[in-house]
Amino acid sequence: MSEKARMAYIASDHAGFPLKKFLHDKLSEAGIKVKDFGTDSENSVDYPDYIHPLARAINDGENAIGVIVCGSGNGAQMTANKYRKIRAALCWTKEQAFLARLHNDANIISLPGRFVEFDDAWEMVETFLDTEFEGGRHERRVRKISELPE
Repeated sequence: MSEKARMAYIASDHAGFPLKKFLHDKLSEAGIKVKDFGTDSENSVDYPDYIHPLARAINDGENAIGVIVCGSGNGAQMTANKYRKIRAALCWTKEQAFLARLHNDANIISLPGRFVEFDDAWEMVETFLDTEFEGGRHERRVRKISELPE
């Protein structure tokens, strides 16, 4: 397990709630501390209300990996990526989760709650947590993500 993977922050909207609950339980069973930013039901909510606090905490230096879920994964990812130090990756496969960490040093995985099977999502999260950033030639590229072009 990577150094960052000892703590996981998790958040979702109503569409992602069932998958979030499943992943919260799996993370806890795996011995990973989980901080849940909500939501706590399938009642309709606005995903930014839950994603912003999670992304802000990681952006401000809290040593955690983020797991965010909404219906498509897109809105949650777009919200999280508003923060300069956040690299949220929308993943549909285990291979994407692996490369997001290995090459992009992603610190949040965004999942499409309406489109992935729970067991597949858990495999993606496990892979994300277990993969270390490769560094090397990728460090320069990752640094450029947060730099605004002139």
